[in-house]
Amino acid sequence: MTITTTALRLSDKVGASLGLMDRPLDPDPLIRKARHQTGLSDFGDASFIGPLTRLLDACYAESALSIVGRQATKWDVVRFLSNLLILQDAAVRCPAIEETPIRRPVFITGLPRSGTTFLHRLMLMDPANRAPAVWETITPSPSAGTREQRIARVTRQLRTFEWLAPEFPALHPLRATSPQECSEITAHVFRSLRFDTNYHIPSYSDWLDADVVRHLPAYRFHKRFLQFLQHQDGRDGDMSGVTLGGARRWVLKCPEHLFALQAIRAVYPDARLVFVHRDPVKVLLSQARLTEVLRRPFTRRLDPRALGPHESRRWLDGTRRMMTAGDDAGFLDPICHVHHIDLISDPISTVEGVYRHFGMTLAPRLAADIEARVASNPNGGYGEHSYHFEDHGLDEQQERAKFRPYMVHFGVTAEAGPRRRANPGSQRVACGEEPTLQS
Repeated sequence: MTITTTALRLSDKVGASLGLMDRPLDPDPLIRKARHQTGLSDFGDASFIGPLTRLLDACYAESALSIVGRQATKWDVVRFLSNLLILQDAAVRCPAIEETPIRRPVFITGLPRSGTTFLHRLMLMDPANRAPAVWETITPSPSAGTREQRIARVTRQLRTFEWLAPEFPALHPLRATSPQECSEITAHVFRSLRFDTNYHIPSYSDWLDADVVRHLPAYRFHKRFLQFLQHQDGRDGDMSGVTLGGARRWVLKCPEHLFALQAIRAVYPDARLVFVHRDPVKVLLSQARLTEVLRRPFTRRLDPRALGPHESRRWLDGTRRMMTAGDDAGFLDPICHVHHIDLISDPISTVEGVYRHFGMTLAPRLAADIEARVASNPNGGYGEHSYHFEDHGLDEQQERAKFRPYMVHFGVTAEAGPRRRANPGSQRVACGEEPTLQS
């Protein structure tokens, strides 16, 4: 047992003895706190209150929050609410912000741990492309300090989380300046699968999954958030987001986009969509392990064997949605399909193929830059991890049978099977995580 684990368990015992675990999570004090911290009161659209209440009720009733989990949840909610107030205030003061066009954004999606991060960061080496950074999604407003101050603050926050979850950096290297997934943006209006990863909250997840229309407010806010960031580009001496031709192209990434294609199409009808494909059996255990590491500091009750079936159900649904979309999800351009095996074996040609597919121009120098970057950081900070199917409640052959239609439909190559240890009853797969690039 680590020092961290011992400290967390002790804090939970103290919290239980004081009756802190029995208190429901009430949104009203958190709303008041956000208003007090920002000095603002107008949220504009208050439709977030219902989803927030549903989320907090599920966290209290279903996720067995630890003391750290309760405090982290409250901090998260107040942060989101504060950002909502700040963005609304900015829109009132400068209505032109919400008239800012977001032209032909690129959405990269697919199964988690499939190479989406690697492709995303390769494309972001092009100075014509732009993505929200981790520090921007946490503190988007200059009112919170200069760019350098906000980056430093988020760096400290990430170090705190790494103390709570020391295995996280090897599973998903992340810095304050790294590009962030869009689930962190949609979480602001409490309609995001980001919460499903951090907490065991089946009632909330079932509610969010039940109706595709529920994603629409999330992506309307997503656009407002991008417009706010785009408006900040070039201000306060920071020219990182501006080119001679004006705003850069948004290149966005999140596996969650698979479940919101209709909402994306409604909000961004000219969006360009990229599906990244990989052998699902190679990613399921890695994703289950990541979910375990993310949840552990926040809960007093965690069964890793329940996580594998949960991830399998979630991403089997994701593969079915990709099959339904095929090449045409109703956008102006056909979907671009990228295969993990091609991406890691020839990243330059793969990126060139994406650009060619959408009629975009890849600067000649970028190919050389990509080659040099990949050569200097071939594994992107990821470690080699060995997983056992039974540890996360899965059977390899059953999973291969379930996902076979997806693999056949898209011609996905099956990767090397699991290496078995001396005990023949154990199924293990050694997974190198999806390669990425440090940012």
